[in-house]
Amino acid sequence: MHLYHCPDSRSLRPLWAIEEMGLDCELTVLRFPPRAHHPEYLEINPLGTVPTLVDGDTVLTESAAMCQYLADVHGPTPLAVEKHEPGYGAYLNWLHRSDATLTFPQTLVLRYTRLEAPERRVAQVVEDYSIWYLSRLKSVEAALEDREFLVADRFTMADVAVAYALFLGTTLGLDARYKPNCRRYLEQMTSRPAFQRARARG
Repeated sequence: MHLYHCPDSRSLRPLWAIEEMGLDCELTVLRFPPRAHHPEYLEINPLGTVPTLVDGDTVLTESAAMCQYLADVHGPTPLAVEKHEPGYGAYLNWLHRSDATLTFPQTLVLRYTRLEAPERRVAQVVEDYSIWYLSRLKSVEAALEDREFLVADRFTMADVAVAYALFLGTTLGLDARYKPNCRRYLEQMTSRPAFQRARARG
């Protein structure tokens, strides 16, 4: 198994999952954005995005899908919520919400604060999508009321996926507007030894 990774990017999701599960994985660390700095990488992932996970003949390019894949294919693991469990639907919903709803607006904040040339940066886009992200984060705040984890009363891949979105917000300065439950949850999740190992390794 081989993971292509950029530090603190969405590839931290599967790398964290790999560390939680204790799986063997070769890691290639790339400079961000890889499509600009590593043209040969386009032969592996024509999108030029990270992460890319190669496991035999399987190639995945979506970070939340990788979390689900690792749990399903390289389990069994308590990080998965099984179909017969009451929290299965919520588990899938959080996995997909983590990227489609929470990380997506942050990518626009990142683009228009750091990646675009100064003359192309648009403060209104940054503020609009910051508000969009923080508004969607209300669902996380509510879900964590009197709860340690998002689903199934245990740490799962849903927590890996959603906690990464909260962590990404810290790199963009959005955490100053986090509410108490999200602050507590983020501190708890990023204190996990596997998260610390993943960041150190990447």
